[in-house]
Amino acid sequence: MEEIITERTKKLNEYARRIKAGETLTEEELADRDRLRKEYIEAFRANFRAQLDNTVIQYPDGSKKSLKKD
Repeated sequence: MEEIITERTKKLNEYARRIKAGETLTEEELADRDRLRKEYIEAFRANFRAQLDNTVIQYPDGSKKSLKKD
């Protein structure tokens, strides 16, 4: 999975560099960029949710509360 994320990020960065350099992307490249962005955001949200689900807050009175969404 990490390889896929790395390849996706590399491709998105390549598109960003090309746009910054003044190049115009083709319709296919724009569609690919949009798909990669969507995948990236979905993966980010899933990973962030997993982090929150495994986070526990301990209060001064010693009680604990999980951030897991019920």
